[in-house]
Amino acid sequence: MRIEMQPVGHVEGGRTEWFEDAWDGVEAVIRLDPDRFAPSVTQGLADYTHLEVVFLFDRIEEHEVNLEPRPARGNPAWPPVGVFAHRGPFRPNRIGVSRCRLIGVDGLAIRVSDLDALAGTPVLDVKPYLREFAPRHEVAQPEWADELMDGYFG
Repeated sequence: MRIEMQPVGHVEGGRTEWFEDAWDGVEAVIRLDPDRFAPSVTQGLADYTHLEVVFLFDRIEEHEVNLEPRPARGNPAWPPVGVFAHRGPFRPNRIGVSRCRLIGVDGLAIRVSDLDALAGTPVLDVKPYLREFAPRHEVAQPEWADELMDGYFG
């Protein structure tokens, strides 16, 4: 089965070059496609504080995707893990998911902070984050993931 999608918009501003850490406070705008949407599609969105954004890692070529287990970021101190055991961009469908802070909404322009997507990135969907979707049980992750995330938003 083949699935085709059309982006709902794209990222403006924020970072133009990819590096993996220090996304805290990086501001950008998700600009929704005015040819597809009226400003009413964002009605009520400003009542939320956070969003979940689904986007395409469009700067990763399909041939760059590696399905073999490997240490995150190539760090030999961390164990090799499969592609579904980390959140890196070299994924089979090159889809990224990010939770970010909503700063404001102006028609089809959604101002956000902490969205770890580059300027120009195609946005596939935007959803309000509801606290009821947070894990209801204790969250566990391996020590290497703690180390990796230590500076990601800091």
